[in-house]
Amino acid sequence: MQREAVKLYFDYKSPFTYLAAEPAFALPQRFAVDVVWKPFVLRIKGPGQRSVYSDWKAKYSYMDARRWANRRGGFKIMGPQKIYDSTPSLIGGLYAQRAGLFRRYTERVFRGFFERALEIDEPDRIADLLGELGASRDGYRRYLAGEGPRDLEGHIEDGHADRVFGVPIFVFRGELFWGYDRIPLLEERLGEAGLAG
Repeated sequence: MQREAVKLYFDYKSPFTYLAAEPAFALPQRFAVDVVWKPFVLRIKGPGQRSVYSDWKAKYSYMDARRWANRRGGFKIMGPQKIYDSTPSLIGGLYAQRAGLFRRYTERVFRGFFERALEIDEPDRIADLLGELGASRDGYRRYLAGEGPRDLEGHIEDGHADRVFGVPIFVFRGELFWGYDRIPLLEERLGEAGLAG
């Protein structure tokens, strides 16, 4: 059976992408697909830069993510205490893909960030994590200072072409599935396409 690609646009500061990560990693075992993880930087406004409705929505989103996490046996999802630029961690994810340790890196970044144990905007912390996983700290730093930002921008441009407006968004044959709770719809579509394992 010919394998097909499912794109997954993600950001490490998204609690719903955290929820989607484990099911996304499992998709290739259940369907003839390869998940292509594509970093996409969420631009989040801080307090005072957004409406009260946006503040309410942000608080609701974290509460809702915690409800979903609890239904899966519970894991910590703590809201961030500041607005994060996740660029260093996303470039770290691209570096981890090259080093063949993307899943381990991604699981550690999500868990560390949502337990408030990892600062995803600090390159030295990201370099240390990559080093713990067996990658080169200096290699990451060179990538971050060199082609990493260009590679990240290429994924963001792909996201614009795919009309990505948030994360997680799965894209299969041009159809978008936004959010953790849309994974069953994606799986239905994969089954209809004859890709079930």
